Amino acid sequence: MFGGEGRDLAETELERAEKRYAQAKARLQALKNRESTRQRKLDTRRKVILGGALLDLAERDSSAAAMLDRLIRNLPREQDRKAFADWDAPSPAPSSSDPETPS
Repeated sequence: MFGGEGRDLAETELERAEKRYAQAKARLQALKNRESTRQRKLDTRRKVILGGALLDLAERDSSAAAMLDRLIRNLPREQDRKAFADWDAPSPAPSSSDPETPS
């Protein structure tokens, strides 16, 4: 009589422990997923900020404009280069002191 009861209690306790373990494991995975998402968003934000800064610099600095052009031409993936096919890259406005500007 007592032997069977003890076994049922042990199985119930084991089942509860397994359930708690599964819940903790799920919470841990959810936390890891949230952190991974946060890191990806931060990485994307950094890329957007740097890209904007580079475009702004290219509008003022011919060396930066040339570098931007080289970066685009040397993109390894054709589909990435195609994204810039009809795009007019920024370039500095010619100044009156620029020797390349006709007088």
